[in-house]
Amino acid sequence: MGPAEAQAQAQAQAQAQAQAQAQAQAQAPAPQREAMAKLAFMRGVWTGQASGTSPEGRPYSVTQTERIGPMLGGDILVVEGRGYNADGSTGFNAFAVLSWNSAASGYEIRAYSDGYSGTFPLTLTDTGYVWEVPAGPGVQRFTAEVTPTTYREIGAFVMPGQPERKNFEMTLTRRGESDWPAADPVVP
Repeated sequence: MGPAEAQAQAQAQAQAQAQAQAQAQAQAPAPQREAMAKLAFMRGVWTGQASGTSPEGRPYSVTQTERIGPMLGGDILVVEGRGYNADGSTGFNAFAVLSWNSAASGYEIRAYSDGYSGTFPLTLTDTGYVWEVPAGPGVQRFTAEVTPTTYREIGAFVMPGQPERKNFEMTLTRRGESDWPAADPVVP
């Protein structure tokens, strides 16, 4: 196959993918589609700095990247966060799936990081979102503020009757759109 045929085949595959996504989106239940459309502000490629304190009390700083895109015709939003150390090695890597839970009439996040995973409620705010992970008698709370150009998230450990202890902060700048993870599907 020559370059022209390969390019034509790639264009045909991209067009077929776009049509399949549009069809899947059209077939999704209206409440699901409407709910997930409210998370579109998160989509894209984001980069910046993140810093915090490890559970062992060690401070850290990484160059943080986030790529966020829809899957299953928009029924879910997929997130990969990756933090790079100064030497280029991966210092942090997390993955999450955000979805609308019709039975609970709310969003949920299924998060994976450092060998841990769990499903937690996610609440939209006027400027972003909040989600919490139970941690003994307290919670680890993540609060995000997102604009069209900036994505800022603060993590804090919260114990009843005590002030919050901030242990994570990232401030990212939007680099552009993301075709991940739906781009380049495996085709027969």
